[in-house]
Amino acid sequence: MTTICIIVEDEPLARERLAGYVQRLPFLSLVGEFDNALDALAFLAANRVDLMFLDVSLGGLSGIQLLETSAISCQVVLTTAHPQYALKAYDLKVADYLLKPFTFQRFVQAVEQAQGGIGAVEPGQERRFVFVKTEFRLERVALAEVLFIEGKGDYRRIHTGTKRIMTLQTFKEFEERIPTDLICRVHKSFMVAIDKIESIERDRIKIRDQLIPISATYRDRFLSIINGPRPPTE
Repeated sequence: MTTICIIVEDEPLARERLAGYVQRLPFLSLVGEFDNALDALAFLAANRVDLMFLDVSLGGLSGIQLLETSAISCQVVLTTAHPQYALKAYDLKVADYLLKPFTFQRFVQAVEQAQGGIGAVEPGQERRFVFVKTEFRLERVALAEVLFIEGKGDYRRIHTGTKRIMTLQTFKEFEERIPTDLICRVHKSFMVAIDKIESIERDRIKIRDQLIPISATYRDRFLSIINGPRPPTE
């Protein structure tokens, strides 16, 4: 299946390089290149586009402002030299976030991420990853890889099947960005991935070799998530 895409980038060299990457993937069809958001917006209104590669820093209307319009229904991969926009990009439900300069291999990963949403993900649905602020960088974490998130003083420790990631982001920030049917708060110091739970016994959840307590504050909501809604009473 051919994926119809456009590039919105005001730097000629960056636009040329990105177009070269697109042309190396036979299933991508590049139908437009724009150096400003307004021309891209007009094109989107009149043409089918599956995927847009969008620079953040544009003259006039910025890439972020373009995303905030109601006219964007295609998948979007943001491209920028500024890492501070990553969390905002996640809030705007982009498929991926490419930090310049990026390699062709990283570009392919972003396209694969976007491909999973074309024709399958409606605007406004949650994405499958979060950007996490670590000490030195913003790291992308796939939600499917998370086992549980543990509070450690001022830090949160994300446990995955292969690594642990320390971050200063709060549980509240995670709860705002992650669907509760995927990863749910069960204690003041723990969130757990629902599909990684092995067993529940005496208010304790077992995930691999970890026993995680369920507190009274979060018990009812947690049980409603794993048991589903109760049938209406007559």
